[in-house]
Amino acid sequence: MTIGILGGGQLGYMLALAGYPLNFHFRFLDPSPQAPVGRIAPRVTAEYTDFEALEKFATGLALVTYEFENVPIEAVHFLQKRLPVYPSPQALEIAQDRRSEKSLFKRLGIPITEFVTLDSADELDQAVRKLGLPAIVKTCRLGYDGKGQWPLRTDDDVAQIKNSVSAKPLVLEKFVNFSRELSILAVRAHDGKTAFYPLVENRHRNGILRLSLAPAPRISLALQHEAETAALRVLEALDYIGVLTIELFECDGRLLANEMAPRVHNSGHWSIEGAVTSQFENHLRAVTGLPLGDTHTIGHSAMLNLIGELPDPSQLLILPDTHLHIYGKALRPGRKVGHVTVRANSEEQLLARVAQLPPFFHREEFCLPAKHVQHAK
Repeated sequence: MTIGILGGGQLGYMLALAGYPLNFHFRFLDPSPQAPVGRIAPRVTAEYTDFEALEKFATGLALVTYEFENVPIEAVHFLQKRLPVYPSPQALEIAQDRRSEKSLFKRLGIPITEFVTLDSADELDQAVRKLGLPAIVKTCRLGYDGKGQWPLRTDDDVAQIKNSVSAKPLVLEKFVNFSRELSILAVRAHDGKTAFYPLVENRHRNGILRLSLAPAPRISLALQHEAETAALRVLEALDYIGVLTIELFECDGRLLANEMAPRVHNSGHWSIEGAVTSQFENHLRAVTGLPLGDTHTIGHSAMLNLIGELPDPSQLLILPDTHLHIYGKALRPGRKVGHVTVRANSEEQLLARVAQLPPFFHREEFCLPAKHVQHAK
């Protein structure tokens, strides 16, 4: 079976690595001739809206999935007329627009932050009067890794954004005084069966994920159930096939949904070494009709993103149960070029092992918990 994947970044790269042991073959379509998947699979280098290239790409494929949610929806509709596409174009379309996403959460009874939609930045004053400050304004489309988002703390911030943001439409969200950011990774198969990974704690800097802890510390059964219930409602409402990720805020012991990603997700990279079945293998199992795999964790994991630079492998790989993944992308500031997963049998052992990481990892941007830093000192 040959599976087509739209997008040729690191998520597609890791999907292929998970699929080869299952005897799957892959073909990618990505506009960049430098896409990482070029090292391991054939690819069509073309724009997503090049329909002649899409026709060539689709020939001989069993199905198509995607590793990048900003694929133009017209490309997915074009392919769906020729072969199965999972997850559905409906899920992709909703995830591409914050208004549609928030409306879905609201319709399904999933708590979200208070928000106002704006047709343009000219309506910002009125929206701020309604929600108050602090708040955050976001583009409705094409925002990721902190792009297309601007915090508003003062009237001067509002004036500056009005004069500098040309994008429209926009969403203004009331600032949430959350205690931490979490994510739930869920997977649904063709027969409707579902599986859930444990909640993951995520730490960001400058809008980019730096650290994930799995399972998230101090998670009650009730909170896990709340997250799974929210994810299940979305999965069933969209007749979803594949891995779905919902990013969440924990506020006073309850969860607020922030956004969803209709694909495998950065906060699930730990699952390659840290779960019985990785998110990548489970996505492939789901879209191809195979039984879903066990989502239980193997001990405790910390996943650290490598942004713009790489550590010395010789200093890193000497450490126990430490795993380095390099994506083969050119190094540049702000770009995800790899990740490291550290695994241990207990949370205490994980703290100790992370403390043993080279000085490269003990800089502020890696967002290590205070206990990690204290151990390192």
